[in-house]
Amino acid sequence: MLKVVGIVGSPRKNGNTEFMVKYTLEKIKKEGIETELITLNDKNINYCVGCDSCKKTNHCVIEDDMQEITRKVKDADGVIMSSPVYFGDMTGLAKSFIDRLRPLRNNHSFKYKVCGAISTGGFRNGGQETTIHSIYDFFLIQGGIVVGDDRPTAHYGATGVGKTSEDDVAIETCEHLASRMVDVLKKINDGE
Repeated sequence: MLKVVGIVGSPRKNGNTEFMVKYTLEKIKKEGIETELITLNDKNINYCVGCDSCKKTNHCVIEDDMQEITRKVKDADGVIMSSPVYFGDMTGLAKSFIDRLRPLRNNHSFKYKVCGAISTGGFRNGGQETTIHSIYDFFLIQGGIVVGDDRPTAHYGATGVGKTSEDDVAIETCEHLASRMVDVLKKINDGE
């Protein structure tokens, strides 16, 4: 069975970013794809120290929660990465998580992964697109297949403002991101 993991890069538990990721995963699940929510706010994730051991072993030498999360990301067919906007970009927590996925680069673990992004902010046009762009840079460098939120909105990804459960644009772009991810996952894996 196909599987999509949704990563919440917000330090807030049950916040606006987490709502959007959960909502998107629910839409994907309704299409017969297994989903899993991974929140980073309750995980022990240390900084990458640039030791380059992972370039030789495909494993990080730092012992923390990233070993299990890395395995889950590696085994998934699709990945949603999310972050609220902090000064025009992703949170430090989200960036540390991304940096620690370096071991997956050597064996091209993202080669056929369908990847989408979600970002929230305090204002419309408050940095959500630049945050998504940074997330997509990571996916592209890892070799992932990047998708946006599909037509009719067709933006970088899903974006929300303020209380996202009450933001019509957030809901609509989550639905479209889910639709596009499902479409591409099925085309790649079933030839449909």
